[in-house]
Amino acid sequence: MNDVTRLSAQGQVLIPKDVRDRLKLAEGEIFDVLTRGEDIVLRRPSKAPRRSVEDVTRSLRAIYQHKGPPIPLEKLSWSPDVDDPSLDN
Repeated sequence: MNDVTRLSAQGQVLIPKDVRDRLKLAEGEIFDVLTRGEDIVLRRPSKAPRRSVEDVTRSLRAIYQHKGPPIPLEKLSWSPDVDDPSLDN
């Protein structure tokens, strides 16, 4: 069975009580609002905790470690100069 609701002049949508009870929704709960074509989807945000940039960087560094001799910074930031004759074959 589909419930029907109406958009108020203030842009509010009432979620029917039986739906709120079934999903155990509480007052003040936050939702992600998604559009899929002509449809609007209200979804509870992911329960995965947000991670700081530093935390993600630490994780990536642990996974992608360079396993060889140090690489000079000049080599890492080098880009070919199209007018460099040493690049000619």
